[in-house]
Amino acid sequence: MGGGDINANPRLRAAVMAGKAENMPRDNIDRAIKKGTGELEGVTYEELTYEGYGPGGVALILEVMTDNKNRTVADVRHILSKHNANLGEAGCVSWMFEKKGLILIDKAGVEEDRLIEIALDAGALDVRDAAKDFEVTTDSGNFEKVRKTIEDAGFKPNYAEVTMVPQTTVRLAGRDAEQMVKLMEGLEDSDDVQKVYANFDIPDEEMERLSA
Repeated sequence: MGGGDINANPRLRAAVMAGKAENMPRDNIDRAIKKGTGELEGVTYEELTYEGYGPGGVALILEVMTDNKNRTVADVRHILSKHNANLGEAGCVSWMFEKKGLILIDKAGVEEDRLIEIALDAGALDVRDAAKDFEVTTDSGNFEKVRKTIEDAGFKPNYAEVTMVPQTTVRLAGRDAEQMVKLMEGLEDSDDVQKVYANFDIPDEEMERLSA
């Protein structure tokens, strides 16, 4: 969607940045772009969005890319049902999320007042101190301008993407938290699932217990 030129396709540019951040090999990135643009013969991909509910009533939005819709929906249903989750109707949870640009900048060596001034002048909605990072949020349509302005000023984002931000969160603990973590791991292991948006909140102490 938008073509294979990263200079003319902000969405593709953000995807490539995310791949590089995960140390994805350049050959893999080039091959993925060719698949998406249809340059590889015999392969046709389509993008789909599924919505559903996770443990404890957590809202889920899944973005997938597949060359076989029937296979993918069967796989997704299997992963969800295995971890006390299920698919819902289109639109059942998307109203709980807002599409926004999100830019994270490591706090180390960053002058907060300068970052705030530059980001807000560029049209950012907010700059927030979030644990290890400064979190800059933007309207989805203004994301590219804010990101470029921040980078041109010498700041180096460690994450920059248009994402779905939940308006409310569901706090999880105990069995629900454990199932939610395993569900996310299962979805991340799926080749077809590209993005997972969810509105769960697991306290740090609970995450430490689960990882112990």
